[in-house]
Amino acid sequence: MKRTSTKILLPALITILLFTGCAAKQTEEPTTQAATQSATQAITEEADSENTYFDLDDSAEDPTEAAVKEPATNAVADVAKTRSTDSDDFANAFSDRDLSGDYESANAVSIKLTGTGAEASADTVRVSGSDVIITGAGTYLLSGTLNDGSVIVDADKEDKIQLVLNGVTVHSASYAAIYVKQADKVFLTLAKGTESTLSNGGTFTQTDDNNVDAVIFAKDDITLNGTGSLTITSPAGHGIVGKDEVTIAGGTYAVTAAKCTIRANDSIAIADGVFTLTAGTDGLHAENDEDDTLGGIYIAGGTFTVRANDDALHATTLLQIDSGSFELTGAEGLEATYIRLNDGAVTISASDDGVNAARKSSAYTPTVEINGGSLTVTMGAGDTDGVDANGDIIINGGTVNITGRSAFDCDGTAQYNGGVLIINGQQVDSIPSQQMGGGFGGGRGNGGFGGRQNFGGELRRG
Repeated sequence: MKRTSTKILLPALITILLFTGCAAKQTEEPTTQAATQSATQAITEEADSENTYFDLDDSAEDPTEAAVKEPATNAVADVAKTRSTDSDDFANAFSDRDLSGDYESANAVSIKLTGTGAEASADTVRVSGSDVIITGAGTYLLSGTLNDGSVIVDADKEDKIQLVLNGVTVHSASYAAIYVKQADKVFLTLAKGTESTLSNGGTFTQTDDNNVDAVIFAKDDITLNGTGSLTITSPAGHGIVGKDEVTIAGGTYAVTAAKCTIRANDSIAIADGVFTLTAGTDGLHAENDEDDTLGGIYIAGGTFTVRANDDALHATTLLQIDSGSFELTGAEGLEATYIRLNDGAVTISASDDGVNAARKSSAYTPTVEINGGSLTVTMGAGDTDGVDANGDIIINGGTVNITGRSAFDCDGTAQYNGGVLIINGQQVDSIPSQQMGGGFGGGRGNGGFGGRQNFGGELRRG
């Protein structure tokens, strides 16, 4: 009987141990190939049900007759990683349709811009002078040139609209090149292998009470995706403005603006892309004048070269970087109430503070939290700081390399719990107390920052 019991228990014990080992491995490695494949499959399945206006047809050979699929970027892998943990504040930052960049040209409404107007055969498109007005849900494939006019979306509040820029040039002497007056959400897709140009002539003559002041101006949520390129020139205003959320999931962008290159009221979320931004004020700017718990920036990947007269990246609430490569030049590099660097390579040349956690939101304690990646800051002469917090500084990991007169300044407590810290070429093992303001907690500590921080309202998914 004992032998029989042993024969029964051993296989059961082995099964339990194998199951436990697999579970532990999954816990420790949430971004393995299997997890990524599973997340990618989930994205594809949800996209099929979510993307009403196109059908993903893998068997199609002629891209002019069937589905056009943009090649996958690292955004999908980043989202798979993000969705592998419930503790991430940005698990819902990007919808599946945000990331896809797919469209079906066979069923899209073709709009051919003719210089002074447009040609289109659909009840949901009308031409008024040199303006092209889109009034209904669907996918619209734009090509050609508009010398002095606008593409305007004025649809129902429930409508999702996809504008595919298939190599277009749109210039408006006194207004926005693309104006989203009303919709549920607009997807602006840059077609593969194409170059598009949008510009304003230097003035904005208002036609309603929305204070249009950007080359791309959206009253509702807008997503930019695809793998083409877009050049935006705004000599009198902003480059891109979203009065709700601005999401970017791919593409190559060169934006020059007298004011901010990209500005949003509620949030800016970027999964991927290549960005060359030249700003008269801020590069990326998120701020809601009516609610200081909104106005966050989340970056999961991409390559950024930003030159700004003021801040390179500016958020009211939380500015979080999970990945990407950044070359930032400005008065300040990163500014927000709460700044969190989890990964990525950030290089800042600043005439004022390199990283500044200022008290802008009532929902947050000003904090700079560095958990990984690399942060390299070079400051100009004068009363400047590499990392300045009106509250706390927490360094848990990564590499922080600061060159300048004052490396750190904080009004709360400072904790150095791990990582590599280099000040003026010399590696140190603590945050120098002589460079700290009032409330300095001192050198290396075991404490952490308790409690999750919210983005300032959960991001809605398209």
